[in-house]
Amino acid sequence: QVQLVESGGGEVQAGGSLRLSCAASGRTFTRYAMGWFRQAPGKEREFVAALKWNGGSTYYADSVKGRFTISRDNDKITVYLQMNGVKPEDTAVYYCAAGSPRLLSGSDYDYWGQGTQVTVSQ
Repeated sequence: QVQLVESGGGEVQAGGSLRLSCAASGRTFTRYAMGWFRQAPGKEREFVAALKWNGGSTYYADSVKGRFTISRDNDKITVYLQMNGVKPEDTAVYYCAAGSPRLLSGSDYDYWGQGTQVTVSQ
């Protein structure tokens, strides 16, 4: 059974940093893409960042480009989202996803984590 477990969420002040982790288990993920999405209250879930596990190419939403960095640890089968210079509008539940979407920014990933809350205060 595939499992994605996020951790690292919490409350941080605007301008600060936070690192989210997504630990994967249950399958060989080397052929998958891994993505981070977020959903703020009253809004639709949106793409944040993604990478191709075997190629290392990374992709970002314009709203986080230059502030967030997605990376992976092959040995730990873990994907990270380093969030720097956070803003109140980054407040959301952040979800990790894995799979073979048609587009890395699309929502048709095969597996999803349970989400972790990130709250950015003024």
